[in-house]
Amino acid sequence: MKTLKDYEKAIQTYVDKNPTIDGQKTIGLSLLAEDWRIMISVTNPAFWATGAPDDGEYYIDPKTYEAMYHYRRPEEKEYFRWLNHMNDVGLLDPESFVQKYDQYLAKIASGRVVATIDQEWEIGEAENSLKSAGKHERAYGHYPITLDDSYKAANFQQTGFSGNWGVGITVDAEDPVRAIKFLDFLSSEEGQILTNWGIEGKHYTVVDGKRVITPEFLEMKKNDNNTFKQTTGVGNYNFSLRNGDGVLDSTGNYFTTNNPVQILENYSPVEIEVLKGYGATYWKDLFPKEDEFPIKAWGAAWNIPVPNDSPNTVFNKKMVDITRKRIPEAILAKPADFDKVFDTMLQELDKAGVKEMEKNYTELVKARVKLWNE
Repeated sequence: MKTLKDYEKAIQTYVDKNPTIDGQKTIGLSLLAEDWRIMISVTNPAFWATGAPDDGEYYIDPKTYEAMYHYRRPEEKEYFRWLNHMNDVGLLDPESFVQKYDQYLAKIASGRVVATIDQEWEIGEAENSLKSAGKHERAYGHYPITLDDSYKAANFQQTGFSGNWGVGITVDAEDPVRAIKFLDFLSSEEGQILTNWGIEGKHYTVVDGKRVITPEFLEMKKNDNNTFKQTTGVGNYNFSLRNGDGVLDSTGNYFTTNNPVQILENYSPVEIEVLKGYGATYWKDLFPKEDEFPIKAWGAAWNIPVPNDSPNTVFNKKMVDITRKRIPEAILAKPADFDKVFDTMLQELDKAGVKEMEKNYTELVKARVKLWNE
């Protein structure tokens, strides 16, 4: 599956063959629109499907660094038109824009939702429930679906330096030296192995010089990763101070368990079978490679701080109110009314000052590029 047409065909075929699952009506595609989560499941996929990387609510022109409120891109309108079509043909969950997060997860955990458009971290809890119940065939694959063949999914485009989160010690710390020593330990090889792998003999063993997660904890990690973290503490302390996935320590072992060997061990037999059918080993193999895209000169635009006194703080609130009202309305409208509703949204954004907001954000993007090039 590469395009929305492929995706829709797969969903429709499955629903036709399986109108019910475990006695309940099969749901073709379910979305989540509760509060900020609407961005993850409903609106962000519009730029993913049209070849743009994640820059938050903006699309950044890679040549001019001009920022555009991404909903105003003509190609994204066509993505939302497809969702409108999915609703019209009965493949979109009618509760997509009214269900709460827990209801959405429960629905997925029931195994009757054929497809989602979401991030793994958002639906992981529900997927783990399916895996724990042995319903691996009801879990999900990861595919680089785009509007059509003219686009390339940029999910793995590199951001380069991001200038993002860090760790600080407050001026009121009773023992800053001890705090620094603690941070030094966490960033040491011993600390990194402990926080990523756990305790030798309990959470992992060393076989022929290679660290191996014990069968008990591997099963827990595969089928219920949240419980694994909460029970063992492994993977819970990877804040800022961590070596990247795939980096080797002095013994030739990977620092983290998110490495090529462990990823395969975490895959279910169903995943391995599906990937084999695609001639692939990992889900990432299905996506365009990092070196197929240039490194973004501005990093990730979503983490460019907007000054508190910037008019964009007010502009952003206005734009969010408009898009979170009109996008669901356009998707649920009759196909004949889609253009009218969507174009009304564009007009409202224009009247609310979207171009001035874009101009202000463009200045921030260009300032970052200039700073990083000095």
